[in-house]
Amino acid sequence: MFYRKNIYAWEQALRIIISAAIVIYAFYAMSESMLSYAIIGMAVGFGLTGVVGFCPMCAMVGRKIKTTGE
Repeated sequence: MFYRKNIYAWEQALRIIISAAIVIYAFYAMSESMLSYAIIGMAVGFGLTGVVGFCPMCAMVGRKIKTTGE
């Protein structure tokens, strides 16, 4: 593994749920414009951080998961 997870499991689930809701809203409620496609793209990227468990922005600020073994 090339990275260490820096997102908790509950936060991963929350990111996936929120991004799915944003994609559904942008796809159905917004007109087919470049803005809606941009929002869908950003939401998919946000959801991928939940699927993978690693957020580059959290890594940039030095966020780490506290484990009991350390």
